[in-house]
Amino acid sequence: MEKDFLEALKKRRSYYAISKEKILSDEEVVSLVEDAVKYTPSAFNSQSARTVVLFGKEHDKLWDITMEILRGIVPAKNFASTEEKINSFRGGYGTVLYFEDQSIVTGLQEQFPLYKDNFPVWSLESSGMLQFVIWTALESNGYGASLQHYNPLIDEKVAASWNIPKSWKLLAQMPFGKPTASPDEKTFLPLEDRVKIYR
Repeated sequence: MEKDFLEALKKRRSYYAISKEKILSDEEVVSLVEDAVKYTPSAFNSQSARTVVLFGKEHDKLWDITMEILRGIVPAKNFASTEEKINSFRGGYGTVLYFEDQSIVTGLQEQFPLYKDNFPVWSLESSGMLQFVIWTALESNGYGASLQHYNPLIDEKVAASWNIPKSWKLLAQMPFGKPTASPDEKTFLPLEDRVKIYR
């Protein structure tokens, strides 16, 4: 089991060339996300992570919204590469939206004032773990995914489109789909500069 986990860790990459071809049923993807949300750790067991999973026309709608907003910001002469990138995300099977419930974070700040400054940081750390868990689980099941950050530009329209509670803060978007091309080669800095060992 340990070997399987490490192999999954090594294989997780950013895939930008993805298709709408189904690998798992929607119910299986939802189950994967629900397990990740349930079992990913959080500081003080706060369980502040929130997710929204978009399939089909709802997935397409997210990237149409993003395209529309970016079209009003990015200069027209530079928009072709932006359009290509957004279309690559729209070309996927679905998207996972990651949120953190700020009412839980502020509630903990009030309950434990000594750690007030830490709770927003711990919230982000927990979300990062959840993103990693879902990303790796999707890839272990044959999907390719990448992590995107079009927040806060799209926050208002996302909230209105999917009835998102006001206390949920959007942190990231993860489009996923069947890979249609290999990811770029990954390079690594020397481990001796990154890991210190003392015996």
